[in-house]
Amino acid sequence: MTALAFAVCVLCLLPQAALTRWACARACPASCSCTQERSCSVLCDRSGLAELPKEFPCEASAINLDKNRLKFLSERAFGTLPSLKSLSLDHNNISFITPGAFKGLSNLVELKMAHNEYISYLHTRTFTGLKKLLRLDLSDCNLFNIPDRIFIEQTALKELLCFQNNFRRIPGAVRGMENLTHIYLERNKMEAVAYNSLLGLGSLRYLNLQENRINVIHEQSFQDLVRLENFYLNDNLLSDLPRFAFKGLIRLKMLNLGGNQLTNVSKTWFGDLVELEVLYLDRNQLLCIEEGTFENLTSLISLHLNSNNLTSLPLPVFQPVYFLGRLYLFKNPWECDCSLKWLKQWMDSYKLVRDIPCASPSSVAGLDLSQVVFPSANGTCVNPAELNLTTASSDTASTTENRFHSLLSKLLQQELRDEMGNGTESRRNGTLQEAEDGQLSAGVRGQRAQTDQTLLCFMVPWLVLGWIRSELVSCPSCT
Repeated sequence: MTALAFAVCVLCLLPQAALTRWACARACPASCSCTQERSCSVLCDRSGLAELPKEFPCEASAINLDKNRLKFLSERAFGTLPSLKSLSLDHNNISFITPGAFKGLSNLVELKMAHNEYISYLHTRTFTGLKKLLRLDLSDCNLFNIPDRIFIEQTALKELLCFQNNFRRIPGAVRGMENLTHIYLERNKMEAVAYNSLLGLGSLRYLNLQENRINVIHEQSFQDLVRLENFYLNDNLLSDLPRFAFKGLIRLKMLNLGGNQLTNVSKTWFGDLVELEVLYLDRNQLLCIEEGTFENLTSLISLHLNSNNLTSLPLPVFQPVYFLGRLYLFKNPWECDCSLKWLKQWMDSYKLVRDIPCASPSSVAGLDLSQVVFPSANGTCVNPAELNLTTASSDTASTTENRFHSLLSKLLQQELRDEMGNGTESRRNGTLQEAEDGQLSAGVRGQRAQTDQTLLCFMVPWLVLGWIRSELVSCPSCT
């Protein structure tokens, strides 16, 4: 038996797993390492490659070429690899991909080409042959658009990641892709969502449009997204929304509208969102929320209204969301009057909300709503401002009265001292003549005392009125 025949017989006797391991290691490129656990993985990342290896193991199920210096992918760049499921080309210098570059990878499920800053253009036939592709990552490239028919063969595609590019609109290539479940388009330069941008996406569950420049959303733009569950529209330039913007999104569980320029919230926006659990309206410029806005949100658990311009949240606006797990209201200029008494009671009872600093009235400014006391008068709530004004008025009246009595007392005491001084001086300087004329002098003194008392009766009111006038002039807040 020849040596070759013997080797073949030995290989035939090996278990299939061992045979696969042997084949994977035998054909591993020189600059890469190959590992065999459940399947053959070829690791060529961080290898300084400027060109692709000439061949890969036929049994390879995953190839990692991240963080190299690859610039160009020619037609059939990887040969024929029927077992390949995952191919990663992240963080390279790829600038051109020849149409048909991925032919021969008929079972490829995941293709990653993120962080290739020189990819600015894709040909319509770039992904020819990838009929089983489920996940495509083109994030952080330099794409301005992609051809409308680029995914004509990728009917099975479920996840498309194109965030941090230069798209000015939602790529028309996604329209009608019935199997797409996730679209990532955040951090692009899109300014509008057209009525036909998302047509035919009946399986979509996740849509991320955050951190764009969207300022216009057309009516019925989301009408086909009947299975959408997570929707990010935050950090755009929206100042208003269509009247029935989210009509039909009955499975939506999370909606993020934070970081826009909304000034009011319409009750028509959320009418169909019966399964919504989390709603972000934070970091807008909200001044008011229409009554009935939250009345259909029977599944709502978390509501974010922080960092707006809200001063009040009347109970009719808020009803009937009493089963909230968390309510965020901080960073608003709250006016802590009787319209928020219900909120304080809710805070005290359920402990599900905190940090509601009062901006007004001045009597409670700086306090948290939880510290504000709302007294009642005849069964009616008294605002802190009114209570403070009543107390201040009483204190002012009491102080004025006390000072009036004090002045009057001083005047009378001064008059009494003057009379006593006059009597003492008369006794000290009295003469025999005065003694002889005592009866006459007593009459004169009596007449003088009566005159002084009469003058005092006239002078005191004028003195007091003058004092009050001077007090009012010196204290404008008392007028």
